[in-house]
Amino acid sequence: MRAFHAIFSAYGFWLPNDPRSSWSTWVGAWELFRYGGKATKVDTTRSVAARQCDFARRQETKRHLKHAPVIFTGVQARAVGQGFYIASQKAGYRILACAILPDHVHVVAAAHRNKPTQVVGHLKREATLQLVQQGLHPFRRLYEAGRPLPSCWAEKCWKVFLDTRADEQRAIRYVEENPAKEGKPRQHWS
Repeated sequence: MRAFHAIFSAYGFWLPNDPRSSWSTWVGAWELFRYGGKATKVDTTRSVAARQCDFARRQETKRHLKHAPVIFTGVQARAVGQGFYIASQKAGYRILACAILPDHVHVVAAAHRNKPTQVVGHLKREATLQLVQQGLHPFRRLYEAGRPLPSCWAEKCWKVFLDTRADEQRAIRYVEENPAKEGKPRQHWS
């Protein structure tokens, strides 16, 4: 593996019973099961994001989450990027491309001694620390003394291993062009 492309989402973006499929095998909350049905496990490594879905049903299911779905503002996205930079400096990650969108993140990173899931976990932790330190955590109003904040991230990530230079370049291009799909400008992270 030369590199990997990881996509990880903010809380509430991709549900375990998303009509387009998910990597979940069960739905842990009755309210989500009631409105969205059973888990929609997929076994493919190809993205299913473009599949047709019942948008109204998906939105209705999201209304029954424990907390409102996280939508990062530009200022919060900057704090997330600062957290990624700190994680990269601490562990020596080489981030080849990054797009921080309102409800999910794309990262292409060079192979590292840590597994991709560990790298993503580290990126999420440092991003969360920056959000907390800067008073920008999406759930800061839910904070109760002595209790942890709910995570602003979904638990897992979707990843693709990039074995050739061509795979790596294709993933970098995809990530760099991804913000435009949402009508946002190209992103440049140090």
